[in-house]
Amino acid sequence: MHISWLGSTAIKIQTKPAGAKEDVIIVIDPYKPKQGGFPRSLTPNIGLYTNGKDGSITLSGEPFTLASPGEVETNGVLITAIQGHEKDHTMFRIDSEHMSIAHLGCTNKQPTNAQLELLGNIDMLCVPVGGDKSFDAEQAVKAVNAIEPRVVIPMQHKSDNDPKAASVKEFLKQMGASNGTEEKKVIMKKKDLPQEDTSIVVLSKE
Repeated sequence: MHISWLGSTAIKIQTKPAGAKEDVIIVIDPYKPKQGGFPRSLTPNIGLYTNGKDGSITLSGEPFTLASPGEVETNGVLITAIQGHEKDHTMFRIDSEHMSIAHLGCTNKQPTNAQLELLGNIDMLCVPVGGDKSFDAEQAVKAVNAIEPRVVIPMQHKSDNDPKAASVKEFLKQMGASNGTEEKKVIMKKKDLPQEDTSIVVLSKE
């Protein structure tokens, strides 16, 4: 599973489900930014929206899209969409390659017990850390501790899309992590997932 960060809360996942002949491309939150760069052409198989479809860029092709709670299996990928804290807020859990990854969207509210039931036992968590309408570093750590993923991928930290957002270094400091080397893309395999300590993967904007 290849994971990259497109800026703000936008995440791109490239996965090859069991039995699939070709990779499946998933794009979460392909919203047009108010400033900064963003990929001009995205052709995913699946488009997921945590805050409705308003303000989204146009996705090429004919992707399956989802912006409301529910559960569906498409292209060999199981997607669970979870009602968020606001009417139009949706959280996502994606299961593929015997791994699970959750995306909390843009939120500054801690997950409820009902949300934790669906987000529990996940392998990877995409969590906003930049403050403003999203978690600040301290709030993000609290959410991570509640969900207990094996791998944490911070998003919505300072970039050309969110120049006023807090640096990811604030989150790393709160987590007590020393690793801060940014990677363009991370490749996750089931056998490589940490078994004890939580790992943090910092992605540079693609």
